[in-house]
Amino acid sequence: MRTPSRRRRMLGVPLLVATLLAGACGDGGGNDGGAADPGATSATTPATPEASQSSGGRVTIPTSAFADLPPELRKTDAQPMEVTDALPELCDQEFRSGGRSVTASAAMTSAYKQPKDPPENVPYGTLHQTVFAFEGTGAADYLRRVRGAMESCRSFKEAGGTVTVRSEPMARTGNEALLVTVTRPATGLDGSPAEGQATSQIIVIRVADAVTVVHDQGWEGTSNDPALTDDIAAAAVRGLDSWQR
Repeated sequence: MRTPSRRRRMLGVPLLVATLLAGACGDGGGNDGGAADPGATSATTPATPEASQSSGGRVTIPTSAFADLPPELRKTDAQPMEVTDALPELCDQEFRSGGRSVTASAAMTSAYKQPKDPPENVPYGTLHQTVFAFEGTGAADYLRRVRGAMESCRSFKEAGGTVTVRSEPMARTGNEALLVTVTRPATGLDGSPAEGQATSQIIVIRVADAVTVVHDQGWEGTSNDPALTDDIAAAAVRGLDSWQR
């Protein structure tokens, strides 16, 4: 089955709106995956995303920690967004941070294009990227929890049909990484059923004591392009590497 063709329209309005960023630090004991603590957040100007540290000072997550796509893929500059809005939800809140080992979190959103797309085209897709900073074994524990959650979430129902979920390790990406592919029935711009299926992908990467979750979605309900996954993952790793040097 084919995914719906992408619609070419003139860009008459701004694609993204900047919002103040709120970091989301988890509560609960240790690495229990508990809900976020509303008292452990901070908001900053869009120029410097940062989030509060749970103890012992302050951890800042700079914009340079996020993926900087190659110029041929870059459609818009990244803008801050709420962590809770950036993290995908599948069967449950599989990607929430949880636990006191989270010292900071921040999220950015951006739009990308295909290398040969003309300037007047709408974006090909969007990236919602979250970065978590951990202490102790928190980063490795987070990847372990996400892998376990993906094993338990192979499919789920939503309006319009069944959504299937496939996860697999990504070799040679950071210290460890997981690629999650989500396939759902395609819809039109108005949300009505369309022919075929649409895919999106979630890339989870650990580099040292930090983890990033990148949600790659096609523009307005269309499919993302898996051929760009390695480029997006490499950009995410470069960002985490530059921050933690």
